[in-house]
Amino acid sequence: MKITQAQLTHFRSYEACEIQPCEGVNVLLGDNGQGKTNVLEALYLCCTGRSHRTRQDRELIRWGADFAAVRVEALRRDGTHQVEIALPALGRRRIKVSGQEISRSGELMGHVTGVLFSPEDLRTVKDGPAERRRFVDMALSQVKPAYYYALQRYARALKQRNEALKAIAARPELMATLDAWDEQLAAAGVELMAHRREYIRRLSDTAAAIHRDIADDRERLEIRYLPSVSSGDDASAFLEALFAARESDARRMTTTVGAHRDDVQILVEGRDVRAYGSQGQQRTAALSMRLSELDVMRETMGEWPMLMLDDVMSELDPGRRRQLVSRLKGVQTFITCTDAADLAGAEVGKTWRVENGMLKED
Repeated sequence: MKITQAQLTHFRSYEACEIQPCEGVNVLLGDNGQGKTNVLEALYLCCTGRSHRTRQDRELIRWGADFAAVRVEALRRDGTHQVEIALPALGRRRIKVSGQEISRSGELMGHVTGVLFSPEDLRTVKDGPAERRRFVDMALSQVKPAYYYALQRYARALKQRNEALKAIAARPELMATLDAWDEQLAAAGVELMAHRREYIRRLSDTAAAIHRDIADDRERLEIRYLPSVSSGDDASAFLEALFAARESDARRMTTTVGAHRDDVQILVEGRDVRAYGSQGQQRTAALSMRLSELDVMRETMGEWPMLMLDDVMSELDPGRRRQLVSRLKGVQTFITCTDAADLAGAEVGKTWRVENGMLKED
């Protein structure tokens, strides 16, 4: 997949800009705070329907404007795909795919696909389970729309079950009302957990090989799926776990077991890198996971997604920069940086200077 054109209107710091990237390495060069990351944010928005920096659409609209819009055109194996997202200050967002407005957000998935690696990715390694679930959810949603819909169904059932638990806290005789929500939660949950198990198995195998190269064969990386329900791909086991937790859940007024409690464990030399890894090991593990995500997406789709590297080159030592650059061949890449020296000899196709929300191609 290659992006052939991207247009931003009233998006973040940009009044209007348009880029026609090359098929190889595209560089956005400039000082901090000039708007480099905003371009990657717009591209990522067209991949997943959400920003990686905020949940509030209003924050994406340029100050003083009443809307923002992003339009991306991508060439895939089956032809040209266009994604347009309009974000009004008032009212709901509108999304068009190849000129047709879509009614379900899941219809956006799979038209523009990409992997974003930023300094914030350390949170995937260092923070709690929610960050690691988000990592898995975003990757799977792009290549498996069915997963995205199951995720939506699960979220709706979970919300309803939690609301029922709050009612039960005041009126215990309503406990039987949980039956319907348990069935919906289990049905969607087993689908999510089956996909997660298979994805993390593939991710771990690929990441282990990548990590060996990056770490000069000195360390072994392993990624493990830690499901909240041990037999989570069995609907009856899922239902039994929910039933067993009912009294405890009613006291706490929240659902304590299920796919929303899953975790992913990242091990270096058999030790949890979150608790025992150095900053360098954590950073290398995060990089290995993103690069393996890129490979697994290619295997699934039959073509490379784009790669977005947001101010990460300066965070890596020279050896890891070279390892990263060596993996860019054939992958359309967008890199933001403040110093061209950080590119570690990458073969750059196009460069834009970014200053005060303005792009100028070198």
